[in-house]
Amino acid sequence: MCGRFALNETSRKLAEHFELSGDLDLSPSWNIAPSTRICSIAADVDGRRYLLGMRWGLIPSWAKDASIGNKLSNARGETVAEKPSFRSAFKQRRCIIPASGFYEWQSVQGVKQPWYVSLKSGEPMAFAGLWETWHAKEGKEDDEPVTSSCIVTTSANALMETIHDRMPVILDRAQWETWLSPQVHEADKLLPLIHPHDAASMQAWPVTREVNRVGLRDDAGLAERVA
Repeated sequence: MCGRFALNETSRKLAEHFELSGDLDLSPSWNIAPSTRICSIAADVDGRRYLLGMRWGLIPSWAKDASIGNKLSNARGETVAEKPSFRSAFKQRRCIIPASGFYEWQSVQGVKQPWYVSLKSGEPMAFAGLWETWHAKEGKEDDEPVTSSCIVTTSANALMETIHDRMPVILDRAQWETWLSPQVHEADKLLPLIHPHDAASMQAWPVTREVNRVGLRDDAGLAERVA
């Protein structure tokens, strides 16, 4: 799973790295949690990529209540093509969720130690994501639609398996076009993209438990190595 991540890149760097059109005002964060607003990348029918602000926690279009999104921050890659909550978005509304790194918790003798995981290259990660737009079925006529997203996860690679048994799907550059294309719907083209990332290209180290203080602590110190 992925329950917390960081994104401290500038919008200009993201635009250059992901070859994006348009712009989005970004504030760096080292402690992004589910239900908060995150940055996602989608593509139009012509393949142009652009940034969108979305709520982290997928709300299916058929949901009666937006609170379901609190339970759908991740989608298991093994079942994403069949599960009712995700299958429509998997076919038609996929996105990339950029991240500088993510946190995962290792359980050691009943104590959960957070680790920070990133790419050795220092480049942003490209999490495979899904997105939806949800409209309230009842309520005020001026209720705004909610655009939300989730992160697709897979089994752990050799680096991650000592920390946790799951990790986000991290797409390689060559996979971006296929994953984002609204014209690709076939599971046999998409499912092969869902697999653990190359462990040799990643790094991880233990960090302070202060990362658990969502809303109270959000600074670069959260991602620094601790003994």
